[in-house]
Amino acid sequence: MSLKTVSRVINDEPAVQEQTRERVLQAVADLGYQPDASARSLRSAQSYAIGVVYDNPNPYYIIGIQHGVLGACRARGYGLQIHPCDSSSPTLAQELIELVAHSRLAGLVLAPPMSERAELLAALTSAGVRFVRIISAADDPKDGTDCVFLDDRDAAYDITEHLVQLGHQRIGFLWGGKSHRSSWERYRGYESALHDYGIALDESLIVEGDYSFDDGFRGARKLLALAQRPSAIFGSNDEIAAGVLAAAKSSGMHVPFDLSIAGFEDSPFSKQSWPPLTTAKQATEDMARHAAELLIAQLRREGRGEGGAGLANRGFSPELVVRGSTAPMKPAAG
Repeated sequence: MSLKTVSRVINDEPAVQEQTRERVLQAVADLGYQPDASARSLRSAQSYAIGVVYDNPNPYYIIGIQHGVLGACRARGYGLQIHPCDSSSPTLAQELIELVAHSRLAGLVLAPPMSERAELLAALTSAGVRFVRIISAADDPKDGTDCVFLDDRDAAYDITEHLVQLGHQRIGFLWGGKSHRSSWERYRGYESALHDYGIALDESLIVEGDYSFDDGFRGARKLLALAQRPSAIFGSNDEIAAGVLAAAKSSGMHVPFDLSIAGFEDSPFSKQSWPPLTTAKQATEDMARHAAELLIAQLRREGRGEGGAGLANRGFSPELVVRGSTAPMKPAAG
């Protein structure tokens, strides 16, 4: 069997008999062979490495993204480059275009908020940069780009509804970073649930911040200092909710009987805190893996000169997970 035939099988190229393909794949499995992405790129005009671009203060989210993309890369023989950046930089588009060129990347997986910025996407497209987006959206935007989308709004509605059904009327809301569409979607879910249950929106219960523990702590302290403080607080992610939990305990409050707390994302420490956090479980690693698979499928189609659809865009819906940080509203003292 020729080296060229083996190469065609490993690169998933056509024109290889199925029996031959099976023999090569069995040999690859028996030998535990892993292609060297950098060496393949040097020998070929085609690049076998992709990049992940992100700007997010939540380390658990970033770790989930990295693991998901890396899993897809290893399965398909691609290398991976991680690129944190400042999403507010006026030169971000040029930075990413140069990153792709200098690092010989085949394409990018864009995490929020970069994935949701029309001017950046237009600049990358104009420069011929291939990308797949991870975005917050209830439905496929069907805008001609490959993407993975997460229904944050519906999950935030479920969390708020859960708190309302426990008897809570004064429910605080702590924003994540407003540059992230997910923050807006989670706020809209909160707002919609209050509206549907006939609860007036109270602006004093809404605090802006970022997706961080420190902003959760500061936001909670502000809410708990109100003359009419909330009986429940919904933090836009688990980092924020953990900050709320710390603020409540530092004030001598008993969670969940004095204050119910909910987060979002189901980070590892949401199960390890005491009490464990009620949250919305999102499949960050699965989303990232599918995004990378979309990108690699796109690159392979183009490498073969093929058109038409490949893998489909895919939506994910976080699921409410009820734990010990929420409970029925404490009856008013008689």
